Amino acid sequence: MNTQIIKVDPEHPDIEQIRIAAKILREGGLVAFPTETVYGLGGDAEDAGASKAIYAAKGRPSDNPLIVHICDYSQLVKISSSLPPEAKKLSDAFWPGPMTLIVNKNDVIPHETTGGLDTVAVRFPSHPVANALIRESGCMIAAPSANTSGRPSPTKAEHVIHDLSGKIDAIIDGGPVQIGLESTIVDLTEDVPTILRPGYINKEMLESVVGEVRIDPGILGKENVHVRPKAPGMRYKHYAPKGNLKIVSGDQDKVIAEINRLAEEGENDGKKVGIIATEETKRFYKRGKVISIGDRTDEYEIAHNLFDVLRQMDEYGAELIYSEEFSTPKIGNAIMNRLLKAAAHQVIEV
Repeated sequence: MNTQIIKVDPEHPDIEQIRIAAKILREGGLVAFPTETVYGLGGDAEDAGASKAIYAAKGRPSDNPLIVHICDYSQLVKISSSLPPEAKKLSDAFWPGPMTLIVNKNDVIPHETTGGLDTVAVRFPSHPVANALIRESGCMIAAPSANTSGRPSPTKAEHVIHDLSGKIDAIIDGGPVQIGLESTIVDLTEDVPTILRPGYINKEMLESVVGEVRIDPGILGKENVHVRPKAPGMRYKHYAPKGNLKIVSGDQDKVIAEINRLAEEGENDGKKVGIIATEETKRFYKRGKVISIGDRTDEYEIAHNLFDVLRQMDEYGAELIYSEEFSTPKIGNAIMNRLLKAAAHQVIEV
């Protein structure tokens, strides 16, 4: 398959270019496109065949649900069997934006899109390209991240091209995304709204709108492999670089000393070693390929750079990767959720 690359201005996309991609979606094809979080791989959410094609292109397990992207609250009403009052409150507060709501579905969205579940995950993105594409296509767009399943999520069109060129119809290149971590997922089918995936919109922000909000206990622990995933990524290994990634946790001085020791040991064994550091610590590492993820005081920069740094490690060919821990006040849960998944929960405490 020849994958068409469509370049657009991310803030003011050429509507004629968007219409090229919109036509592909209406005809059952697949288009990757930028959102404010990461690039998504889109197909018509009401077309079971398009959803099956998304799973095939990504190599994604078919019980891992897709997120339906909309451009108006009325579309959420259209595809749900019932909506709790929290849905309107949260959508008024955070849509368009990086929040996904899980609600009970009706028959409009097929089970092929929802991974066989009777619930549906729905998001109203704020990115001008994503919004224009949904409007012009006339489709609600089912879209997981536009990467090979299990790999770091794509934050640039180049990442999508690397993973999916030749497997999908088109890629809209709208430059780097803004946030760099996927949306916060909130389950509204339980008695208390429950965060199934942390993101830019944190627990405190949600609670300011609807009161009590729970965090699923699996977010920062090892998910139960026997539980069917209600949200994308709850069960399967995600975001992983090709090398063996381990997180080193503890006091900064001890972390630096341990990573230096491990890097020396790895290089002595003939391995290519990568180290994920910060601007404050990068100068202390004397071995391996050292990449700064950003300034430790700027958690949004760390979040934005995370997936790109993991992909840079692949480009270098790192076989062993050691990362510092990044527990930050506002979106630290989201950052560490992604990093722990990428490391398959391998943490070295020092």
